[in-house]
Amino acid sequence: MSPTGKFELLCLENPLLDIQGTGDEKLLQKYGLKPNDAILAEKQHMGLYQELMEKHDAKLIAGGAAQNTARGAQYCLPPDSVIYVGCVGKDKHAETLEKANKEAGLKTCYRYDEEQPTGRCGVVITGHNRSMCTDLAAANCYKIEHLKENWELVEQANTYFVGGYHLTVCVPAALALAEEAAKKDKTFFLSLSAPFIPQFFKDQVDQCLPYTDYLIGNETEARAYAAAHDMNTEDVPTIAKHLACLPKKNAKKPRTVIITQGTDPTVVAVGAESEEAQLSKYPVHSIEQSQINDTNGAGDAFAGGFLGGYMQGKELKTCVDMGQWLAQLSIQELGPS
Repeated sequence: MSPTGKFELLCLENPLLDIQGTGDEKLLQKYGLKPNDAILAEKQHMGLYQELMEKHDAKLIAGGAAQNTARGAQYCLPPDSVIYVGCVGKDKHAETLEKANKEAGLKTCYRYDEEQPTGRCGVVITGHNRSMCTDLAAANCYKIEHLKENWELVEQANTYFVGGYHLTVCVPAALALAEEAAKKDKTFFLSLSAPFIPQFFKDQVDQCLPYTDYLIGNETEARAYAAAHDMNTEDVPTIAKHLACLPKKNAKKPRTVIITQGTDPTVVAVGAESEEAQLSKYPVHSIEQSQINDTNGAGDAFAGGFLGGYMQGKELKTCVDMGQWLAQLSIQELGPS
């Protein structure tokens, strides 16, 4: 498989504008945030966005996990290889996202909501940690009708990537892509995205997993999945092998599970019928602490690099290497750049 510039990769999730500023423990405590976490905003969090702008010199950066991943994949691929789908408002924040995507060569197919503003994510940087608090707004208004109206894009693509955050929004759209992949022997990627997804949206994750050819997450998300499913283990390789061997709709290809662990080796498990999954570990390329600018979007960049390798038909080891390479580039920049 080699991309020919016909939008072979379609990504679906929640487009957001990141409002990113440097904070401290006091700011985190004020809004009930943890240093390295991701949550959905509630009423008590709504003052965070304005406070970041007014008191913490916040920068406005195009975000949304799968949108970051889509830009990363397009960075690795020929022009017109990736298209991104999601819902935004009719406002200047949507224009900011469109401009950033255009500069990255990423084509978008947005649904524009008439009432809600474009979603935003408050990102509080403390040292090398980042705490994300998301007000979905328009992103929460995605409808499967929009996907059906643009189904030719789905038919054109041979690979689908759905960010786990979208399982809080429109599960039917995610399942439509998953079922299309299984029916036509295409490839379906799912990202766990954040610990609260397998923790509080367990059923939605379980609905998608039988269709999932590639599952991407980090060690905290993997452990959240294990806890939600009463696995009684926090051992990442054990969890990865379990996920790889779960039942699968398209039995023609095994499920591959990729779990990143920050600076620790990336764990990869490949499922096998009636036997234990094959497990591999790939050391992370080292980088000086002084070179790390911002870890926001590192996991998104890893997924983008991995997808870039996959779409070019690279072997698994090279795909992981490309993911680590793009993540390493990303953490040296501000935001998911």
